[in-house]
Formats: sequence, C-alpha cells, structure tokens
Amino acid sequence: MPDRSLSSSLPFELPRPELGAWRAGNTGVEGVWHFDAATPGRHVMLSALVHGNELCGAWALLGLLAAGVRPQRGRLTLAFCNLEAFDRFDAADHDASRFVDQDFNRQWSDARIDAGDTRERRRAAALRPFVREADWLLDLHSMHEPSAPLLLTGLQPRNLALARALRSPGHVVIDAGHQDGVRMRDYGRFGAGLGAADDDGTRSLLLECGFHGALSSRSVAQDACLRFLREAGTLDAEAAQRLLPDWRQPDAPRQWALEVTGPVVARSSDFRFVQPYTGLELIERAGTVIGWNDGEPVTTPYDDCVLVMPSTRQARAGVTVVRFARRRAL
Repeated sequence: MPDRSLSSSLPFELPRPELGAWRAGNTGVEGVWHFDAATPGRHVMLSALVHGNELCGAWALLGLLAAGVRPQRGRLTLAFCNLEAFDRFDAADHDASRFVDQDFNRQWSDARIDAGDTRERRRAAALRPFVREADWLLDLHSMHEPSAPLLLTGLQPRNLALARALRSPGHVVIDAGHQDGVRMRDYGRFGAGLGAADDDGTRSLLLECGFHGALSSRSVAQDACLRFLREAGTLDAEAAQRLLPDWRQPDAPRQWALEVTGPVVARSSDFRFVQPYTGLELIERAGTVIGWNDGEPVTTPYDDCVLVMPSTRQARAGVTVVRFARRRAL
C-alpha cells in the first residue's frame, strides 16, 4: 500500500506562536479582540486556529495586534478560535491537535451549537455572536499536505467576485462545503444567496495557506489579511504600508476557478490513494483509478479532472478525503 501522507515525512518548520497577553482578548470572550472606528464601515472578522494545528493564521493575527492595527472605518474582530485544541499542539504529532472532541469547522448550524454537548460546540456558542454580526469574514486555515494555497468561496457569486478583486492566490475553489457539517464561512447570512442578484453585503472566504508546517503559510496568511482589510475599506493604502510594510506579496500571475462537482467521502479509515497526491493534480482521462475506498475503486468522473485537497490524514467514515473539480480561467 502507498504511504497515507507525504506530510508525515515533512519537517514542521513553522514555530508554535506564543499568544501571551494577547490570549485574553478585550471582549470578555477569551481569544477575541474587537475594535471600533469613529467612521462607519463594514464589520470585518478575521479568524484563526479554527483547527488547533493550523498556526499560520494565529501568526497573522498576532502580527496585526502587535502592529497596533485598528480599523479606520467600521469594526474589526480578530478571533483565536479553538484554543483548547491549540493548547495540545505538538509538532511531532500535529494532527492530534486538530480538534478536541469534534471538528470545530463542521459545527456551524444553530442546532449543533445549541446542543452544547462538546467543547467545540460550546466554543462555537461563545463565538457565534461575533460571526453573526460580521459583514465580511476571512477564515485562515492550512492543509494536511504540501500544496499551493487555495481560496474557498462557497457557491455565492459575490464571494467569487471578491476573490477576483483580491488577485491572489492563484487557485479559487467554488464548493458547497462538506457532507459532515457546516463550516463557519457558510454560517447564517454567509451561506445565503446563490444568485448574482442576491448580494446582501456579506462576504466570506476560507483560505488554505499551504502545508501546516511550512514557513510560507505564514506569509500567505499575512498577505491575505492585508489584501482583505484593504478591499473591505478597513485600512487605506497609507496605513497598510506604514503598519504592515513587508506583508504584501506579488499578485498571482493568473487565477483559476476550480468548480467542485462532488466529494469522495470515506466509508471507513480504510481509504488509500494509488499514489501520494498532494492537490491540484489534473487527471486527463475519465475512469482513472485514483484510490480505494474500503476496497472499492474510486475513479475520476470526467476528463481533465482536478483533485482538490486529497488527504487521508483524517480518514474515517463520513469524512471527505478529496473533491473533484473542473478548472477554468477566472
């Protein structure tokens, strides 16, 4: 059998950030900071540590706080989310700190949050008021496998338009989420309105910044925060350059839209790929076997099929292990 993951042999180079005094927040909710400008504008929320082993976003939020970033217009919320999972982080076994009881990023329906029967659901309940009130959300993540960054928009045209305006990263994933639960970026107003005319002013993007342990994932997260705050009108160009002078990275040479047509969901932990895919592989022929799901072959459904975020690191019944997508220029 092939190896379950390339990342098992990769060095984890990104250090664990020390939150220090920034952990307390200023809202009465641990890990959440909120600032108001005198001038009206959008309520922008940046979230990190939705998974406890995804450190790049925490580095970016710490950088914003240390630089003294404050909104020039509107409101700004910065949230270090799953702190209990983060407290368990060990670079030698980083997958073990992804969550404590349940994946935090599959709990974002009111029914699950109101149940309050796991640590992740109780934490989601504490963060829910901030997510509900936000107009624009950028949720910072990283990936199990080494791959180029991906910006996930959901199915809303307004989010795809924002991805195009940001001009980075190069690959934009248009997807409906996961079978096993709702993501934070799809919660409430963020998940509504699938038509071009359904623009209520909300925007929500989820950024996968690269492999969890790659130093480059921190730079990707920082660049995305800067672009997002500028596009939202939270910071102007002069303030962004003065406060965050080294954060801007070059624009992507071009952007590709990856339209997800369906997921492959594991039937059990016995899922294997035929080779160690890491993501964005383009499989030329329909019917190509890419893996085995409980002994049954998994084949590509059409020609020129792109594999989005293949990984067996969390494989178990009900978990998406790869998504199939069609590629087009954005």
